[in-house]
Amino acid sequence: MIQSVLVGVDFSEASRQALNQGQSMAERLDVPLTVMHVLQLPPPLLPEVQLPLPDPDWTQDMEKRAQEQLGKWIEGFSNAEALVRWGNPAEELVAAADPDTLLVVAQVGHSTWERLLFGSTAARVVRHAPCDVLVVRAEQKRKP
Repeated sequence: MIQSVLVGVDFSEASRQALNQGQSMAERLDVPLTVMHVLQLPPPLLPEVQLPLPDPDWTQDMEKRAQEQLGKWIEGFSNAEALVRWGNPAEELVAAADPDTLLVVAQVGHSTWERLLFGSTAARVVRHAPCDVLVVRAEQKRKP
């Protein structure tokens, strides 16, 4: 039985659509809503390059800005919490879920080449989540 709804957002329009679906489900089920954004450090361009650890002030500023943005996204939502984490988005979302969670993510329309290079967060979440996953397809804008 679903006891909570967890929505992963990256501040894209697609993730806003996922948030709206997740919020609707949380209201219908009368369960808490958690909205999570995962910050990632940029990878080095060359594997042998060692990046220094980022400045703690910079990381705190990034977290603060993400938390503020999440706060704006959930304004007016009842029973909602905003979380910011550092790491891999799929791994952090899966780690935050338990079997009684409904995990909601957006499927962004990447090209086949982009999916081969970078993978899909939604696909990794579906493969590894310990719970039900709702993948919200982003509405595609039609080209004239």
